Amino acid sequence: MSDGPYLFDVGVTALAHTDAPVRDAALSYLRRAVSGEIYAVVPYASVVGAHNALTSYYGFSNERASQLTQTFMDAKRIHWYEGMPEDVVRDGFSLAGEANFGGWDGYYAQVAIEEGVETILTIDDDFEKVDGIEANVILSSDEFAALNEYLGY
Repeated sequence: MSDGPYLFDVGVTALAHTDAPVRDAALSYLRRAVSGEIYAVVPYASVVGAHNALTSYYGFSNERASQLTQTFMDAKRIHWYEGMPEDVVRDGFSLAGEANFGGWDGYYAQVAIEEGVETILTIDDDFEKVDGIEANVILSSDEFAALNEYLGY
């Protein structure tokens, strides 16, 4: 594992805050980012998405999810990407259209490009379709199956 830079996708941000049996891969990256061992770029949109995932998929209360995500936001060694400029969103939609994946993934990929991040930490393989971006899928296929089982899929 290099020292980055890495962009945290919503799935990694959410998984790190759960008690899922496969969370260790996500949690290890999150801990290293919080401590400054790796250079991490985290869009605030990823944290909002993580809150949604925690309440919608992982069964957390809004209060608990809010507490966890706000505590994460206190990390001072993370580069927080605050913006959602129109050109980044438009370019993200262009990426999404070309790669045939969702608008959020297009946005995250475009943020990575804008911020000079070559590696996106993710739990899915959508980002492998974007030139110049490496998708570091942090879960093996067996771990992903275990996560789906944990989530009741």
